[in-house]
Amino acid sequence: MVREIIRDQFFLRMPARKAGAGDGPIADDLLDTLRANADRCVGMAANMIGENVAVIAFSDGSRYMEMFNPVIVRRDAPYDAEEGCLSLDGTRPVRRYRTIKVQWQTRDMKPRVRTFTGFTAQIIQHETDHLAGVVI
Repeated sequence: MVREIIRDQFFLRMPARKAGAGDGPIADDLLDTLRANADRCVGMAANMIGENVAVIAFSDGSRYMEMFNPVIVRRDAPYDAEEGCLSLDGTRPVRRYRTIKVQWQTRDMKPRVRTFTGFTAQIIQHETDHLAGVVI
């Protein structure tokens, strides 16, 4: 189901609770909402659709990915960027890293680890900021 984008700053600044196996429907709604906004968005965190749970979804080239409880465990090659967000007006300067290593779980709670680079790494960093209550 496509959900409304949340713009309430108080809600968006709350850290997300850990996701569990029962949160698959939230991931489904997150993916539906991301696809519905694909013309203006490449990633979303669950709090952007009103669910304060640690789930993100993003475009990784030609496919969509979801991550439950993502944690960035390594960051390399810092750079400055400017980002926008559907939950905010305008853009803001941010510090990002060209290469990140992420640990997460699949929707059936299987652990995964992978290194991401470039724009995909930037998207993941933005969305994991959301999970920590950081709004750029």
